[in-house]
Amino acid sequence: MHVIDLIRKKRDGGELTADEIGFLVCGAADQSIPEAQLGAWLMAAFLRGLSDTELAALTKAMRFSGETFDHTGLGRATVDKHSTGGVGDKTSFLVAPIAAAAGVAVPMISGRALGHTGGTLDKLESIPGYRTQLSLAEARRVLEECSVTMIGQTKNLVPADRVLYDLRDRTGTVESPWLICASIMSKKLAAGLNGLVLDVKTGSGAFLKDPAAARFLAGLMVKTGEDSGTRTAALLTSMDQPLGRFAGNWVEVWESVELLRGRRHPLNEDLRELSLVLAGWMIHLGGKAADAVEGRAIAKTKIVDGSAIEVFLRMVTAQGGDTRVFADPEAFHTPKFRRELRAGRSGFVACMNCEQVGWAVQRLGAGREKAGEPVAAHAGIEMLAKLGSGVQAGQPLCFMFADEEARFAEAEQLLTEAIVIEDAPEGIPPLIGEILTGSGQILKNSFPPPLART
Repeated sequence: MHVIDLIRKKRDGGELTADEIGFLVCGAADQSIPEAQLGAWLMAAFLRGLSDTELAALTKAMRFSGETFDHTGLGRATVDKHSTGGVGDKTSFLVAPIAAAAGVAVPMISGRALGHTGGTLDKLESIPGYRTQLSLAEARRVLEECSVTMIGQTKNLVPADRVLYDLRDRTGTVESPWLICASIMSKKLAAGLNGLVLDVKTGSGAFLKDPAAARFLAGLMVKTGEDSGTRTAALLTSMDQPLGRFAGNWVEVWESVELLRGRRHPLNEDLRELSLVLAGWMIHLGGKAADAVEGRAIAKTKIVDGSAIEVFLRMVTAQGGDTRVFADPEAFHTPKFRRELRAGRSGFVACMNCEQVGWAVQRLGAGREKAGEPVAAHAGIEMLAKLGSGVQAGQPLCFMFADEEARFAEAEQLLTEAIVIEDAPEGIPPLIGEILTGSGQILKNSFPPPLART
């Protein structure tokens, strides 16, 4: 086979065979195909889309492009959660230990910052000593000891995706639903899961902002998971504002630990509720609850009784992390510079361009522009107002954190443009929209107001 022929075939709207896709995936995994040619094929796939047959072949080839997780003898169902990416999206730090405390095993394989969204691995590595790069044997030992492990892709786990993931970020092909599906599902299926919960973001801060496009992606992933023998559910959730109070690296870990300790704040009730719902689905798909409603109730008890935070801290220790930083996480937050962004007028926070907020966080140093660049552990923002909040002129809207003072200028401009204050509040999109499962579609259209929540 010749790569240029396959590029032309896809460019002209043809359907590649499983063998042809396998050839491309092998070339990505062993890096025998030049990046320029892989990038050209990604763009052709982005523009033309993939058929169901091509998507299945691509996901399977990527899944088996390296070694896979074997959970034989573990004695518990394996369940994971994956988000398509957002701003302040830190639910992994909550749902993984909650579900593990409820009796399922969570072998979570995560990624790094991509575009305007944060990366779970970058956040975990803000914990001193925490190792995200474990071998599968090491990950298995942590899973047996703690019922949860949160790691990055090993060198030999879905190596094709590691190459293509980076190329998508550098070739403007991130937003393709077919490529997103293949990337996510190949990693998750290689983890040998019994169940998978997908958090598919929509709104201004999502990669797929159009609800119809997000629903299409959710359907692709649910079908791919179910066809591969993994019970799968997808929740369409709002990313029209940062999730919770903080966006960055350490600040998101800090916020999550506080919630695991049962310490609530009015500005992160959305984070708490979404985490409980996601964990409830994980517990249900793992066979520990009759349905997701019962699963949510169980998830809540795991915060109340302290078992979830205990699991999280045990996992951090098992992966080399220094848990002493959690004795006073606020004191550990040591950015070199801080700055306030103040409201230019009185009114209500009517809307946010959440993607611009994400780029502001990235510009502050919490994300990266090129693969391999370091990120600043303490860079990020703290939101002091969210959608619907009433504000007065001169009132702080958020705090910005950075290790270089020069980073504030662009971030402040992005945030000023992103946060729109009007005379009257606008409707806030529901936190959770549709929920898609292998057996059909469930509608959910509300996020109760703060005083009504438990």
